[in-house]
Amino acid sequence: MRRVYGLFAFVIILFVACDRQSDKANEKASSSTGISSERPIRVVTTIGMITDIVQNVGGDRVSAIGLMGAGIDPHLYKASEGDVARLAGADLIFYNGLHLEGKMAGVLERMQDQVKTVAVTHDIDRGVLLAPPEFEGAYDPHVWFDVTLWMKAVERVRDTLIEIDKDSAELYRANTEIYLAQMEELHDYVMQQAGRVSPDQRVLVTAHDAFNYFGRVYGFEVRGLQGISTAAEAGTADVQALVQFIVERRIPAMFVETSVPRRSIEAVQAAVKAKGFSVEIGGQLFSDAMGASGTPEGTYLGMVRHNIDTIVASLLKPAVN
Repeated sequence: MRRVYGLFAFVIILFVACDRQSDKANEKASSSTGISSERPIRVVTTIGMITDIVQNVGGDRVSAIGLMGAGIDPHLYKASEGDVARLAGADLIFYNGLHLEGKMAGVLERMQDQVKTVAVTHDIDRGVLLAPPEFEGAYDPHVWFDVTLWMKAVERVRDTLIEIDKDSAELYRANTEIYLAQMEELHDYVMQQAGRVSPDQRVLVTAHDAFNYFGRVYGFEVRGLQGISTAAEAGTADVQALVQFIVERRIPAMFVETSVPRRSIEAVQAAVKAKGFSVEIGGQLFSDAMGASGTPEGTYLGMVRHNIDTIVASLLKPAVN
């Protein structure tokens, strides 16, 4: 079955590549890169946070398609036949990297031979990345939760668009300046909101370890039931250790994630109750996926604001029992 899928995917890639070459022969190129000035640049992205960058930086000059929508877990996502066709038909592909899109690694590698494929985390200094020992020597990929680090991803998108479409360079620079200013305001807002919670209360308990960059920059102790990747399931010992931690520290709230099934957190809540303590589910956080398109949480800025507001409101409530 795997061979059949591989052959089918190859045929799709070959067909779309030939079709793209035919299109380009009939288009007026705006520069030596071959990018047409007569249509938007076709960009395909993986996660929504990257799609949001491309839309803000590229404006009307780009047409961005995100493969992973609201509630999708990128750790477990596998490219469909339609995804392969979309990727092959793109002028440019942006992905996160750092093994976030683990199941798509092979597809992204094959695309590099015919479509410019860029990891938005490429320019982030590896010295500032987190490398948890339990993540098999790899880096924590959830860099968007440190707004200052995610600004580097924005600059990477800007520079790549300028590289392939020099005629629109001023547009990309102007849009990036506006977006980065908004991100600086967002960073200040998160810092201000976090400051409302006393340092000893800044404990964030979630379904998996997606918030370590958030914790480092904004002063939260972070505990996740699962590891960095949701591909690693939590065992009985993990549940019991987290239960004991919540009871001993009298944590008032823990949080579910929109891209991770809530049953594991509900199991922890029930086990905590069995020990005579009550911990609330403080609400849903957006971790590996943003909210639905057209909602405030369907943008990067809105997602981060939602998360910090939800966390602070829940942690400021007094613990029960």
